[in-house]
Amino acid sequence: MRQLKSASFLRAAARSLVGASVISALYVVLAMSSATAEDAQQTPKSKEQVEKLVGLFHQHFDGAHSLTERRTAFRKLMDAAPEPSRVQIRHIDADGVEGEMLWPARLHYPIGTRAILYIHGGGFYSGSPETHRAIAGSLAKAASADVFLIDYRLMPDYVYPTQIDDALTVFRWLLQSGYRSENIVIVGDAAGGNIALEATLRQMRAMRPLPAGVVAMSPLTDLAETGNSMKENANSDPVVGKPQLEAVRKAYLGKMSPTDPDASPLYADLKGFPPLLLQVGSRETLLDDTLRFAAKAREAGVDVTSEVWPGMIHQWQLFPFWLDDARRSNQRIAEFAMKHFADQPQE
Repeated sequence: MRQLKSASFLRAAARSLVGASVISALYVVLAMSSATAEDAQQTPKSKEQVEKLVGLFHQHFDGAHSLTERRTAFRKLMDAAPEPSRVQIRHIDADGVEGEMLWPARLHYPIGTRAILYIHGGGFYSGSPETHRAIAGSLAKAASADVFLIDYRLMPDYVYPTQIDDALTVFRWLLQSGYRSENIVIVGDAAGGNIALEATLRQMRAMRPLPAGVVAMSPLTDLAETGNSMKENANSDPVVGKPQLEAVRKAYLGKMSPTDPDASPLYADLKGFPPLLLQVGSRETLLDDTLRFAAKAREAGVDVTSEVWPGMIHQWQLFPFWLDDARRSNQRIAEFAMKHFADQPQE
């Protein structure tokens, strides 16, 4: 991975933003001044792989309008994902919150030293250990860590703050089970990224132990949907659009303000937040949710690494079996986790 430090590299990254405005391009420069990405330009092979994935998204999601229909579409899409190999899996009940623990098959123990708490995405209403097992297995092997893939409660039966409550329950269960906070990294994608950020912020406010680091992949940081990329990338992201986000916001928050920092981390006080890795694709409607959050975190003195991946759509990281860039982004997450674990894996 090359550091994005040169002016030409930054300009190339900015040019890769599909339909991005000057403001968004400036956010790239601000947010990525110490960031990394795989390449300044997307390769032809990567473009071909992504377009195949876009076709699959359209195949499953076109005509799926309600949250229930979209949940079914996502599950059917992920049913085609291969099961992870060379990992062991067992069911866990963490003080009433269920999930799966995955760890590398080469490590012969049920619970080890290092843990990644993985919070799946799906708009607070979809997703499960089954849909995210591939990326969890990938991270377990790459980071030589136990990955707890949480099965938190979903909308419409459960709304804010149930999902954050469940994540905190599992984090505290890990502490009670012998993992030290400095050996736990919290990872979340999309809505799971929102939950990861909010759970950590709640721990900060309660002055309780914090994870060694947090990874948020294309996190939903602004439920008010004020980012420019919400409009600019509306035609380039086949997964997330403003109508879907508005439906999610209304169902999740009810009458609660979408700018409440307890639900939208973009509006929170980030001083004292743990080291943070942010990833987002240049084609995503949530691009500005990541870039603005990165800029605000950096202003608060947070150790932030932010990555804009050229040509990537929402949730591309979930497909390491189809996308080369997904494998690379998963490796970046594993490297971040290993760097921040107090007990680092042996070479």
